[in-house]
Amino acid sequence: MPAPHRRLVLVKAGRTLGYWPSDFKGAAPSGKRERGWTMNSRERVERTLNHQPVDRAPRDFWALPGVTVKRREEWDRLRAKYPGDLQGTASPYGRSKYAKGRPYEVGAYTDEFGCVWEVAEYGVVGEVKHPPLADWSALASYRMPTELLDEADFSSVDRSIAGSDRFTLGGTLIRPFERLQFLRGTESLLCDLAYDPPELRRLIGMLHEFNLREMTAWAKTDVQAVSFMDDWGSQTSLLIAPETWRAIFKPLYREYVAILRKAGKYAFFHSDGHIRAIMPDLVEIGVSAVNSQLYCMDVEEIGRTLVGKITFWGELDRQHLQPFGTAAEVRAGVRRIRRALDRNRGGLFAQCEWGRLDPYENIDALYDEWQKPLAECLAGQ
Repeated sequence: MPAPHRRLVLVKAGRTLGYWPSDFKGAAPSGKRERGWTMNSRERVERTLNHQPVDRAPRDFWALPGVTVKRREEWDRLRAKYPGDLQGTASPYGRSKYAKGRPYEVGAYTDEFGCVWEVAEYGVVGEVKHPPLADWSALASYRMPTELLDEADFSSVDRSIAGSDRFTLGGTLIRPFERLQFLRGTESLLCDLAYDPPELRRLIGMLHEFNLREMTAWAKTDVQAVSFMDDWGSQTSLLIAPETWRAIFKPLYREYVAILRKAGKYAFFHSDGHIRAIMPDLVEIGVSAVNSQLYCMDVEEIGRTLVGKITFWGELDRQHLQPFGTAAEVRAGVRRIRRALDRNRGGLFAQCEWGRLDPYENIDALYDEWQKPLAECLAGQ
């Protein structure tokens, strides 16, 4: 673990006990923290993931193209004011023979797996209107886009992060439930999960083989962590029965995480919606950090049952508070999250997804409230 920029000298009865955090695990023993003591980004994130005290919660920024393109000056200003602690990488993938068109722009485009999307408004991902496997008869001739991996250059990942002291996170194409929806169509896939035809098992096997190969390649890079995703939740519950998730998808996830853990890397996972039912399963298989819509769930109950078992990689309420609340209401929202989940021993990221309707003032207030010491933050209630 890299050394912090400055370290706290712990003294008792005139005798130096050691240096925190290097010589002690967990919370600092009795003693006073040196003013201005800070960590570098990588140590801050690693200690957060290991549920150890940090100088502040590590920051991560997500934003939709409506912000990064259409509001670029504000996007750059925010990142300059609140430097992020996570760093992405160069994209290593080859060119898919299926892909054509431009994502996020109004019109149609075809993704790497041959799914045709339609976008009605700039900056959103759109919807799959023409799934290539809408009819199972197409499965016999369908081929996974293996050229994405055959022609990949994963050495570009290492070159892009060489010499950085920030925590590096690789982003994969792995999203099995969503990929199946894109390939089959959501309604058809949900029927498949109920009836379990042999074609579904074959398609899952094809996709899983591709994903395992991809995750193995990422595990050989120099990144500290790798992420994968699936949007599992509606506003109030899982989209499928938890028992079905555990029977079909949990074993896939377990293999992805095992590859990363064997390589000494952290596994990050994202899902939108209400996913409380499967959070203990994510803990069980070894997911290090989960990004979820906490405001869709009972944040206080999550705090009582899951704090210290998994790291919460954000977020705040991007459906209501961020776009439609005041800056004061956003600050109160951060205080609610910290009151429920922050124990002054890591396990929590300052993170949000900035949508095109969110005022700059609200996002600024969000990160300002996150950087306050816990006692000062909660005293503002």
